[in-house]
Amino acid sequence: MKRLTEFGLTEFDDLADPTFSQAVIDWQRVHGRHSLPWQNTRDAYRVWLSEIMLQQTQVAAVLGYYARFLERFPTVHDLASAPIEDVMAHWSGLGYYTRARNLHACAVRVVNEYGGEFPADPALLANLPGIGRSTAAAITAFSNGTRAAILDGNVKRVFARVFGVEGYPGEKRIEDALWRRADALLPEESMEAYTQGLMDLGATLCTRSKPDCPRCPLQARCVAYATGRTEELPVRKPKKTTPEKRADMLVVVHDGHVLLEQRPASGIWGGLLSLPEVDGHVGIETARDGGIALAAAVQAFGEVEEVQALLPLVHVFTHYKLHMAPHKVLLAARAVTPERHVWVRLDGIEDAALPAPVKKLLIDLARPGLFG
Repeated sequence: MKRLTEFGLTEFDDLADPTFSQAVIDWQRVHGRHSLPWQNTRDAYRVWLSEIMLQQTQVAAVLGYYARFLERFPTVHDLASAPIEDVMAHWSGLGYYTRARNLHACAVRVVNEYGGEFPADPALLANLPGIGRSTAAAITAFSNGTRAAILDGNVKRVFARVFGVEGYPGEKRIEDALWRRADALLPEESMEAYTQGLMDLGATLCTRSKPDCPRCPLQARCVAYATGRTEELPVRKPKKTTPEKRADMLVVVHDGHVLLEQRPASGIWGGLLSLPEVDGHVGIETARDGGIALAAAVQAFGEVEEVQALLPLVHVFTHYKLHMAPHKVLLAARAVTPERHVWVRLDGIEDAALPAPVKKLLIDLARPGLFG
């Protein structure tokens, strides 16, 4: 018999343990979160919207966006019929913009394929844009009480510590074992409280650093606590060197307007407006041409009055670090506006669908007197 010691179990172990789920449920009902704006509802649209916004994003950052989104798109039909540009504008600043594009695409499919009703079957939900297995289970648990396991980052951390899981949870063989554990631990009822309880434990007690073990209802069974390894588990992802890139960005200004470029639908900042770039995002080690490309680029937008280098910025994406070198370009006269470009009033820049670092830069620069 082959032992899967790195998981703290064998192939023939009985993973089911009703006392685990009951401990989570009992704790959640007394100490869990109950007043978040997407709780206490069975409206699948609202539950789905919150789950997508909460992917890789903390609750505090989501609250304002969730309220504004519902005000503009109160139903899935409103979202499906809205222009994608409007959706991106309301998402601007929340990050991970693929979520917004998938959100709109998912709404369109729910309306077209399911008459505006989200399917109660998590397998069907998981096939929609932007919804994976864990998110589908959470949505159906909260909107229908469906018995399906979740395994997001918070739950992986709880399981890794409680059951002493060795190895990086994102590795497929370990993740597969965690899914088997998650399925086996499901309670027969009270799915909403159990699902929310696992999320709450990971978000409020079993946190990445300084977990609050004395208040945890799973402390007595926690392998990491018993062995003094709460800081070691879960095993962290093997480190890789973060690539670094740079981009020369043009802040082209004329008559109280700034020139923005519509980025392609896919890729970094996909579908958003942003500043025109000279050569895109290139390797940090790529040799500069002494300003030749910059000079040629600015001439395409009109009669140049002044070019001034601004303070550099750094923005960190999931996969690389970007060194942004913005250049203020004052025009005496505009040329014909290039395709996929648009002039936007500086005093209305807060409403534009811009990446967060670009929007902050332009808001700072739009203060009276900075552009003459």
